Amino acid sequence: MARTQAVTLTDVARLAGVSVATASKALNARGEVAPATRQRVQAAADELKFSPNILARGLISGHTRTIGLLTDELSAARFTIPVLLGAENALGDEQMSVLLCDARGDAIRRRHYIRTLLARQVDGFIILGDANEVRPSLTHDIPVPVVYVYCESDDPGDVSIVADDAGGARLAARHLVSLGRRRIAHITGDHGYRAARDRADAFLSEPGIDLVGEPLFGQWSQRWGRHAAAMLLSTHPDVDAIFCGSDQIAYGVTETLRDLGRSVPDDVAVVGYDNWEVIAAECRPPLTTVDLNLEQLGAAAVKHLFAALDGNPSSGVVRMPTRLIVRESTGVARRS
Repeated sequence: MARTQAVTLTDVARLAGVSVATASKALNARGEVAPATRQRVQAAADELKFSPNILARGLISGHTRTIGLLTDELSAARFTIPVLLGAENALGDEQMSVLLCDARGDAIRRRHYIRTLLARQVDGFIILGDANEVRPSLTHDIPVPVVYVYCESDDPGDVSIVADDAGGARLAARHLVSLGRRRIAHITGDHGYRAARDRADAFLSEPGIDLVGEPLFGQWSQRWGRHAAAMLLSTHPDVDAIFCGSDQIAYGVTETLRDLGRSVPDDVAVVGYDNWEVIAAECRPPLTTVDLNLEQLGAAAVKHLFAALDGNPSSGVVRMPTRLIVRESTGVARRS
């Protein structure tokens, strides 16, 4: 006989042999439910074709299970999209959804989107940056929990999840020193970017680094990498390693080294930054580089937001570790 009434959570709990409370926790991916029990409840829900009434659940709990994600520069896809994917995956694991708005750097548009998302009764906000920079806090305009990711709020009472730029530079320095490289140079991007300054300062402070010349600041581009490498080799032809502030710069550096008859890595080892695979993997040779773990930043932001929603907000700056991806552009220096 065809079922004439909608399947309820009670039906699911009965079939799975658990209490209604346990069935609810299992279907909402709460951590206190054993994996085997969660699977049994989910199997029962699938068998009964149970579809939870999200609207009713929201009215009861006071939560809509939606998060507002506000960015100023979605077009900077190299950095924002991986963070967004990490956040979306973590939200999906909790059966929550995200409403994405791109303010495009416009203050009026940003205020409009904040009002719009609040009208949709989102449970919280994730503010997504594009350059790991300090930005003005928006929290005073938002009456629900807020987490900043890949940017740092200027209010120490906010929680900000950022990549550890200094730690990544130290990884690069230790790698080059461990390979026996001693004539090491640094070519990086715009000095106006905090990331460029932090990476340069940390690289220079690492034991064993005796930098050849001064750090060369310029543009985040292959063209700058080519130009800077030519300048560097004209004044310091004995350089045996170059740490670059981005993979684009490193790509340009390898082009100039090749044009000038220098072998990478035998004559000069090259390390990039960002692990932009379309650049790093296609470089000749493929680049050793520092990975920012951007998806993990997004997932961490969701974790901190959930904690705030559960009444356990945090504050301050959380620096997420980077990792070194070793490819063919570095290697043990040749010994005579």
